[in-house]
Amino acid sequence: MKRLWAPWRMEYILDEHKHDKCLFCDISKGKIRGRNRGEDKKNLILYRGRHCFVLLNRYPYNSGHLMVVPYFHTPTFDGLSDEVLFDLIRTLRDSVGILKKALAPDGFNMGLNFGKVAGAGMESHMHLHVVPRWTGDTDSMPIIAETRVMPEHLKKTYEKLGRHFLKL
Repeated sequence: MKRLWAPWRMEYILDEHKHDKCLFCDISKGKIRGRNRGEDKKNLILYRGRHCFVLLNRYPYNSGHLMVVPYFHTPTFDGLSDEVLFDLIRTLRDSVGILKKALAPDGFNMGLNFGKVAGAGMESHMHLHVVPRWTGDTDSMPIIAETRVMPEHLKKTYEKLGRHFLKL
């Protein structure tokens, strides 16, 4: 039997029930730009905008997997003003540009999951996923071995992307 060591998995399992409220609301407190960078780094927050923020997914599908999250707590688009929606999409566009510049992917998967049945792991607070992809990045590993191959540590990816998000 083959084993793939994935120490982050236990953190995910144990962290699942730590947040009685909303994980995104908890970590986004203090929306002022330039606040405690150490706390943002701990939470993998790369950017804080006026209406949304960008963070690395702590349990990514691929290296560079980002999430763009509105500060406003809603499970869908309901309640988001046009101003917030525009900022969300503009931040998504800027995030893709930064990923292109910093990691040079060949393409992207982007998506929203509304509701648990649709695959939302964090169903109470909507967020956009941005997953960079490279030709031949994982071949058929996820299909055949139900395994994701992560070629780079989160901390290294955070450092690569962090410099670019500081310019936004």
